[in-house]
Amino acid sequence: MSSDPAPQTTGSRLLLVRHAKAVPKGDPAEDFERALGERGRADAPQTGRWLAENGYKPDLALCSPSRRTRQTWQLLVPALADPPDAVYDERLYDAAPNTLVTVLAERGAGLGCLVLVGHNTGIHELATALCGSGPQELLEQLRDGFPTSGVVVVDLPGGWEDLAPGRGRLTALWAPAH
Repeated sequence: MSSDPAPQTTGSRLLLVRHAKAVPKGDPAEDFERALGERGRADAPQTGRWLAENGYKPDLALCSPSRRTRQTWQLLVPALADPPDAVYDERLYDAAPNTLVTVLAERGAGLGCLVLVGHNTGIHELATALCGSGPQELLEQLRDGFPTSGVVVVDLPGGWEDLAPGRGRLTALWAPAH
């Protein structure tokens, strides 16, 4: 699951990162505090390395405040040469795509590249809804799922105003091999 990243020329770039593999679900009331499992702790640094090796340099990180998303971000940051500030926004916890779009539009103003560390199913639904173009093989892979620790790179030619269904271009898709 990869593609050669294309240089960003105009518009905005959105890096969607699904949190790394967490410990199994237990009591629903405890979901917010679920930690990363062993595989997640191993995979998250690989995600950071992939972002760095492919030249992705976000201006800001938006992260759900859940334990597993915070841990994912903290484990991938060391690989980034110039990590951005992170904003932990409670609205991002297990959010629906329309809520994700609201937060991205608010926080993205004036920025070229944002990374969003979030949860399925919302982050997968957002990615599939936004990506109206891109390599057919990648679009098909994205429709099939969004693995933990995976990254979906969406270019928005018209900037953050293009956060609408079908307006984004799927530029790259990556996840750790298992």
